[in-house]
Amino acid sequence: MRIIISPAKKMNVNTDILPVKNLPDFLDEAKILSHEIQKLSFEEAKELWRCNDKLAELNYRRFQDMDLEKSLTPAILAYEGLQYQHMAPEVFSRDAFEYIEKHLRILSGFYGALGPFDGVTPYRLEMQAKLFVNGRKDLYEYWGDKLYRAVSDGDHTIFNLASKEYSRAIQKYLSPKDRFITVEFGEFNAGKVRQKGTFAKMARGEMVRFMAENQVQNREELQTFHGLGLKYSAELSEAGKMVFLL
Repeated sequence: MRIIISPAKKMNVNTDILPVKNLPDFLDEAKILSHEIQKLSFEEAKELWRCNDKLAELNYRRFQDMDLEKSLTPAILAYEGLQYQHMAPEVFSRDAFEYIEKHLRILSGFYGALGPFDGVTPYRLEMQAKLFVNGRKDLYEYWGDKLYRAVSDGDHTIFNLASKEYSRAIQKYLSPKDRFITVEFGEFNAGKVRQKGTFAKMARGEMVRFMAENQVQNREELQTFHGLGLKYSAELSEAGKMVFLL
């Protein structure tokens, strides 16, 4: 079983709380991307990142000074977005850490797929960024099926807590033997489940924490999740989708 989540744009350096256990599996591929971005002018990089001047300056300096093998932060602590704040890995138990090490994978436009304790450095590169590299028109082509193969495991069950931008890199390569289950959070209104991005990020983090703390191993156990006032809807769920409503 695997759980896949998205990264966050905001990152930090934290070398004190947890040790780095591994370098990323796709470090060579990340080095290629780093070199390509280092070739860009400031204006070209800003256009790639689609951000304001302040953020562009920060990340332009990051890439110019980047060392992918020194002063690294475990991936689970490096990202600072709402999802990670609600996951709160800083207060995980030892059993919870062992659980996410085995089951959780973070998808990344820059690093490909990360284990929670893989060492990373701050960067900015979203999966949908239009970066032409090695004859590939974008990052989806650059990564190909590598991310899918990285998150596949013995029973071919994947719980998808990633955004569409990142889960798309996996779904294209699914085979009939895979069980790919997307989890949705929202409100039922006018005959549809309406999911708000900010709330969904919070709920995804809460669910990862719930799964780790309770050592969830299957769909039935996950149905008992009730964080943020959410409740599983059997009526709206189906084989490839689990729906939790407020």
